[in-house]
Amino acid sequence: LILSIIQGLTEFLPVSSSAHLALAPKLFGERDQGLLVDAALHLGTLLAVLIYYRKDLFAIIKAVLQGAKTPDPASRNLGYFIALASIPVLAGGLAIELFYPDGIRDVKVITCTTLVFGLLLGIADWFGKKDKGLKDLRLRHAMMIGVAQMLALIPGTSRSGITITTGRLLGFNRVDAARFAFLIGIPATAAAS
Repeated sequence: LILSIIQGLTEFLPVSSSAHLALAPKLFGERDQGLLVDAALHLGTLLAVLIYYRKDLFAIIKAVLQGAKTPDPASRNLGYFIALASIPVLAGGLAIELFYPDGIRDVKVITCTTLVFGLLLGIADWFGKKDKGLKDLRLRHAMMIGVAQMLALIPGTSRSGITITTGRLLGFNRVDAARFAFLIGIPATAAAS
């Protein structure tokens, strides 16, 4: 129950929910629950995101299936961008699974990455241009955000935080940077679960 609350509160903030799940047993003097429980908790989050973005997802899937004949090329392109932006983190996640099947749950790493990437998000938000929306998203933006998402494989790096940071550095407004971050999180979270 406590881990579910931690996951629910931290997944939708630009802080690493995985890091909080790794730190919780240390804080409460319990044994580490392991990656299987963490994956189950992330599955619950995935379901919440699927429900919240269901209209967007149906429009994207419909447009992708219609291909060139779609009356909604923006949704089709967004679907392609989501798929392409997901490739780096899926490949990186597979590599980490092969070399570190129990994950990396080091408190020092979590502390450093949380501080560094939190500061980077603040800088991006304060100083980045903020005028682009998803209609301005191009393949190069999607791939840069997708490559940045790989950094979330480092414990303490928030997946949503680093993708929002990259979107903000690329000039996207807060709403669309967050929207794209959560949409590209769907394949990553599904694969991890």
